[in-house]
Amino acid sequence: MSTGDVARQKFWRELRLNTQARIGLDRAGNALHTRDVLDLAAAHAAARDAVHVPLDVERLAADVAGIGLGTPAVVTSQVSSRDEYLRRPDLGRLPADLSAVPRGESDIGFVLADGLSPTALMRHAVSLLGELVRQLSGAYTLAAPVIATQARVALGDHIAAQGNYRTLIVIIGERPGLSVVDSLGIYLTHLPRPGRTDADRNCISNIHPPDGLSYEEAAHIAASLVSGARRLGRSGVSLKDTSRAGSLGGSDREELA
Repeated sequence: MSTGDVARQKFWRELRLNTQARIGLDRAGNALHTRDVLDLAAAHAAARDAVHVPLDVERLAADVAGIGLGTPAVVTSQVSSRDEYLRRPDLGRLPADLSAVPRGESDIGFVLADGLSPTALMRHAVSLLGELVRQLSGAYTLAAPVIATQARVALGDHIAAQGNYRTLIVIIGERPGLSVVDSLGIYLTHLPRPGRTDADRNCISNIHPPDGLSYEEAAHIAASLVSGARRLGRSGVSLKDTSRAGSLGGSDREELA
């Protein structure tokens, strides 16, 4: 092996330590090594499983109830099957029946949605919700969580209207990839109501410790956005996340555009 080949291998080896992406893969002639082909096939299978595995609602509800916000209500969208969920995202945004959601008046409501990765919700949602409750409970009234199946983000707006939440936090399984299959996202909407669009929301993504965003950091960002949204009177493109500005030498308050 030439000195140049050794240097290239060292370069890619060190770079791969900083990413889960498949970069700098070796070749055997004009093809990938068998190990890399098999690894790719296994990753693809894991991603498909993360999408299609059904949410264990009973277990999740029991774990969520242990946080102390009350027994979670369980709702579903108008989707009738997982195949239909993938083909008809519009139906995933509409509720089938919201009678299980108690009507009250809370500063913040939580929706735990399976989204495109029920696997992510099962692995991370309870710990993330617990951290959100820890950071938010001292300043705001919190509604009992709602578990939503076959759900898209906008289903939360209907739930929020029923529950009368001033600010909505949707915790949802993100689309799996070939590197990560269990990533969660938070979608925050101030003054939620049916008809809100993505421009009205703030997203915190890539929550899957230890390789992604930690529960503590995600909850810290969410708390900062809640505070900023209440001062500004809206969320979305007008609300900027500067929760980490203090650590960069700037102001640690939210920048409201």
